[in-house]
Amino acid sequence: MVYFDSAYIAKFYLSEPESGRVRTLAEREGKVCCSTIGRVETAQVFHRKLREGKATKAECAALFEQFWNDCGSGLWTWLPLTEDLVASAVRHFHELSPKVPLRSADAIHLVSAQEHGLDAIYTNDARVLAAASEFGIRGQAA
Repeated sequence: MVYFDSAYIAKFYLSEPESGRVRTLAEREGKVCCSTIGRVETAQVFHRKLREGKATKAECAALFEQFWNDCGSGLWTWLPLTEDLVASAVRHFHELSPKVPLRSADAIHLVSAQEHGLDAIYTNDARVLAAASEFGIRGQAA
């Protein structure tokens, strides 16, 4: 099992640089997980494409439909956002170097991967890649 952050899950559906490599990695691994917050973040990416005029309303509707179908069929394993996981993210921020810029949802992704025993998180987010080692895991691009 591998961990994708929401940026990689969105790339699975979009035609962007790295999308082919992301799809290949997901197919090769067979089981991809992400924090449940990634569902909302992926939907936000689709909506942003519509808002920015990079997708039509029909294209966006098709993205959502495919995403919902894939969620329903178990393509993605959604890891729960528990009180313990949130507390762990808070502890990490308390201990994190002030030089490490990290957003709250990114910390949730890193803690989710760590707490579920995964040794890497796949992303193209530079902040997550840079902070991964602070959480004892490897940041990895496809």
